[in-house]
Amino acid sequence: MCGIAGILNLSENSAPTEQELQKMITMLHHRGPDDYGYYKDDNVGLAHARLSIIDLAGGHQPIHDAPKNTWVVFNGEIFNYLELRKDLIADGYMFYTQSDTEVIVHLYHKYGLDFASHLNGQFAIALWDKIRKRLVLARDRVGINPLFFYKSSNRFYFGSEVKSILPCFSHSPALNQKALDQIFTFWSPVSPDTLFEEVHEVKPGELTIIEDGEIKNKRYWEWSFPDREGPYLQGTQEELADELHQKLVDATKSAYALMCQ
Repeated sequence: MCGIAGILNLSENSAPTEQELQKMITMLHHRGPDDYGYYKDDNVGLAHARLSIIDLAGGHQPIHDAPKNTWVVFNGEIFNYLELRKDLIADGYMFYTQSDTEVIVHLYHKYGLDFASHLNGQFAIALWDKIRKRLVLARDRVGINPLFFYKSSNRFYFGSEVKSILPCFSHSPALNQKALDQIFTFWSPVSPDTLFEEVHEVKPGELTIIEDGEIKNKRYWEWSFPDREGPYLQGTQEELADELHQKLVDATKSAYALMCQ
């Protein structure tokens, strides 16, 4: 499962400390009991609680590129990472681990902010671009893996669960009445709302980008629905059956390849 957390410094006097990162990530110990990992500079602090699944020996996070200018912490699984890894190696990218996390680093170098659209999986990602001083939070297309954030006057906090962010408040967070109503209506708050007024959720299929003190959102995927006037499915019964069969074959092949790692 894994858990991620972190702090972005929005002023010159708010560099994160390892003690603060430890306080946040230990709240997520149940998500990743095998290992803790940290990265910290004057601008950002990243923390990871690991549940070891892929590359047990070499998959320690945060993962970085060769010059150590791009850092990633990641919760989830990239189902097509073997295919992506093969293509990236053919393009000249060098890997130092066998983990699916490292694919994210190189995809960012290759595609920039379009990297997430190439991922097939369930994920919550925090990527730090040290050169651009850009923090990128990414969530999978349908929001399987959670990712929350809170902005104070001089810092930006994020985590896989709200409980890792709440200790960072200097005051008691206020109840979000709208989200409470959503819980009784839909069973859970609707993104980006949470039960707390100042805590928000990264929307499914979206990037939250923090650069130059500004928070921007970028959609990389959207639901597509058939035309109301047309048929729900296009094709004959035989064509649709063949399409379903091929999708099941592809999914089975991906699952088998991951199991063999």
